Amino acid sequence: MTSRPVLIATFNLGKLREFAGVAEAYGVTIAGVPGFSSLPPVIEDGATFEANARKKAEAYSLAAPGELVLADDSGLEIDALGGAPGVHSARYAAEEPHAATTNSEDEANCARVLRELRNIPPEKRAARFVCVLAAARDGQTLQVFRGTAEGTILDAPRGNNGFGYDPLFHFPQIGRTFAELSTTEKTRYSHRGAAFRMFLSWYGRQT
Repeated sequence: MTSRPVLIATFNLGKLREFAGVAEAYGVTIAGVPGFSSLPPVIEDGATFEANARKKAEAYSLAAPGELVLADDSGLEIDALGGAPGVHSARYAAEEPHAATTNSEDEANCARVLRELRNIPPEKRAARFVCVLAAARDGQTLQVFRGTAEGTILDAPRGNNGFGYDPLFHFPQIGRTFAELSTTEKTRYSHRGAAFRMFLSWYGRQT
């Protein structure tokens, strides 16, 4: 496979570590979009993860002409909350998550989820992490990839690794939360790892 790096459009260092962990096994190099910190932020106002991922990938790919740029939108869907926090996962602690323009602190987002599930029994706390990746070049989306991880929400955080809702998300397959896993372990089971492996399989056929 080519040594040309895949450009990732994100400020989230946790996401970058996960992408890099998967990519290494495929001989792919991960890099950030040049000058990413100085680019105007893309407003994530899409109604779905795919809409937001496409919007970001297309906009940021214009800053790297001719290069393949990957952007993701991901979040947590909890059945007992009607699929919330969903596309508002990163801003869920805000008074009006749909109108917030900046992300909330992870701890505050987790605290709101715990408050809203306070009276929900363990057997009704089914949830899933969803990740949609969009690959774009010169403002056009070329392909979209979706990965999920099914689990349950605990009544208290567990583990010190990961980010976001990882301390609350219990993965029955291994009996631990995502925050109790190393980066390498997490990419083996996570929604982001699943979506990125789909991308890498596709990418390998393009080069």
